[in-house]
Amino acid sequence: MTTTTITSSVGAGPPPSRSTTTITAERTYHIIKIPGYSSTLKVGHGQALRTSPFSAGGRTWYISYYPNGGRETNKHCISFFIHLDDDTVNDDVMAQVTFSLLDRHRNPVRSHTITTTLYNFSVPNSSALGFENFIRRDELQRSEYLNDDCFAIAVRLVITEEPSSFTVPPSNMHLDYGDLLSSKEGTDIEFVVRGETFAAHRLVLAARSLVFKAELFRPMEGGTTDVIKIDNMDAQVFKALLVFIYTDTWPEIDQDETTMVQLLVAANKYSLSRLKIMCEDRLCSYIDTSSVVTMLMLADKYQCHGLKKVCFNFLASSRALSLAMKADNFRCLIQGRPTMLKDLIYNIVTHQLEIKLSV
Repeated sequence: MTTTTITSSVGAGPPPSRSTTTITAERTYHIIKIPGYSSTLKVGHGQALRTSPFSAGGRTWYISYYPNGGRETNKHCISFFIHLDDDTVNDDVMAQVTFSLLDRHRNPVRSHTITTTLYNFSVPNSSALGFENFIRRDELQRSEYLNDDCFAIAVRLVITEEPSSFTVPPSNMHLDYGDLLSSKEGTDIEFVVRGETFAAHRLVLAARSLVFKAELFRPMEGGTTDVIKIDNMDAQVFKALLVFIYTDTWPEIDQDETTMVQLLVAANKYSLSRLKIMCEDRLCSYIDTSSVVTMLMLADKYQCHGLKKVCFNFLASSRALSLAMKADNFRCLIQGRPTMLKDLIYNIVTHQLEIKLSV
């Protein structure tokens, strides 16, 4: 495993960095630390900071970091790329790369771990591989993963010894199903949500959600219905739900706290566990002393174990707990959820014991 630190050096060429690499069976695990994140934002979009070169598979590589995106179209995102940095010719290099945002314990964040397909770096003009929309800056800045103006990612590079005779393209099934949804071709059911109508396909919904399957294919007097009215849900939330069902990808939707809660509730209602976990992960970035009690009650009501754990860890701080106890709904937590209160106390005591034992 290697660790590289990028420091901002705007307008002064590539920033200084430190890097040593250990290669095991053509696999390199490289940690990129970005201290002084706010300073790196002085770099314009399309401009990158880069690590010093490192060796892997007998070739030379480096990683570039675009604080303001690689292009005008993604200037609100952070981009990362890995580059082949030598001029060896007639020597195929087939590699696969995984980029992972790391939490403060250096564990990969599941919702921000992305793996490329096997890629031929020897094809002309194909010396770089990465993700332009790795994470939105506003999402990173709200999250717990930006700590003391610093965050880190891991880059796992796997190089194959023998290149494939041809490269299999990545699956585009999610694109095909997305087109099927947007085109409305062959739809056989409509949903009316707050005055908006959404057309869909029964079989797709049933295949992805047991709740939809039971609802759409249960015996009904007079036959099946072609129109279903959905109450207690915003239209944009239901639209996002459909997009996820068809594409299994995070939908384009407002990422404010209220919308994230509504989407989590919808995911829970229709038993979409992956979407529910994705919502939990994003809600973690909104946890503070004024919201943590609400988040805890939400986590308890909808059995969001990951969100509950993050809330407990947040309240392990005596200062955070003291401020949270001043919230109006803390009394509701004490009176209405005694079991959760016991869990909270246990977590705090355990945390304090761990601190004492480590001293």
